[in-house]
Amino acid sequence: MPLRFNITAALASVDEVDFKSVRDSMEISDSVLSKQIATLKDAGYVNIRKVFIGMRPRTYLSLTPAGRGPWTRHVRALK
Repeated sequence: MPLRFNITAALASVDEVDFKSVRDSMEISDSVLSKQIATLKDAGYVNIRKVFIGMRPRTYLSLTPAGRGPWTRHVRALK
């Protein structure tokens, strides 16, 4: 679970971020990040937006309101 916690923390600090930036900042493989993002998406915590820039696909990630709420409460409880 610590990896999903770190991913949520990274997404909480921005409106939206591309998959590659999250992958690089976490220093994990595409497949590991994809699996964790899928779990967070299934829980309703993460939104995935796919677009093409030229001929290249790009994936953007963001926290949903349902994901941001628990994250905010968790951080508040830690303080």
